[in-house]
Amino acid sequence: MSENQNLLAEQRRALILDEVRRRGGVRVNELTRKLGVSDMTVRRDLDALARQGMLEKVHGGAVPVVDASTHEPGFEAKSGLELTAKEDIARAAARLVSPGTAIALSGGTTTYALAQLLLEVPDLTVVTNSVRVADVFHAAQRTSGQRQGAATVVLTGGVRTPSDSLVGPVADQAIAALHFDLLFLGVHGISVEAGLSTPNLAEAETNRRLVHSARRVVVVADHTKWGTVGLSSFATLEQVDTLVTDAGLPVEARAEIAEHLRLVVAGEPGEDGTDI
Repeated sequence: MSENQNLLAEQRRALILDEVRRRGGVRVNELTRKLGVSDMTVRRDLDALARQGMLEKVHGGAVPVVDASTHEPGFEAKSGLELTAKEDIARAAARLVSPGTAIALSGGTTTYALAQLLLEVPDLTVVTNSVRVADVFHAAQRTSGQRQGAATVVLTGGVRTPSDSLVGPVADQAIAALHFDLLFLGVHGISVEAGLSTPNLAEAETNRRLVHSARRVVVVADHTKWGTVGLSSFATLEQVDTLVTDAGLPVEARAEIAEHLRLVVAGEPGEDGTDI
């Protein structure tokens, strides 16, 4: 990490989190030198990340959260991370949606960002197991009324998770009876060995049903999800058609991913997939 006194809090915290995950722990005095900020600023950043469940504070620094494979941060905790990357990914993913199609959006903060960009795409049928995603469309209808071409939204029902997804037998049964053209799937982790994974066993089963019901599967995930493995795998990379990610993904990872599926890197030349 290079020194930069002008980093925003979001950027500092993302860098701190990357460092903790990469090295297995950091010290406050190391972060102050690398980030070019005061001890107090670093400690405030560590406090914020600890409250969000993203790391554990220890004397003089911070370490990764224990039992990371089963830890599931809440929606609010995840929504404050990698904001710029999620917005870039959402814009690139929105270009894949055609008017009049049936799409599905899983739970997650990146799919939530995507939902806000799909409000102007006419005549969509949107299937979702995300309370937050459904609220985006319902709030738009309450504000502007039932305009022509507004999306038809199908909320699956089910048991609510910490990330505000609906999972379990009710959600699974509803999804199994449906068929959609395109699935946009947020993930906890993605790797060659484990494929797509989540720390929530019930969510894993619901995600399997979503993948099975989709003609095409698009994963929307920022670069920090690469190499992360949750408790339960629910799909292989071969079951995914496209990964839309951000420019932070390392070159080595890009080459590895491209062997299995189409890669779209938001904000870079060829992000529409034509040059990839």
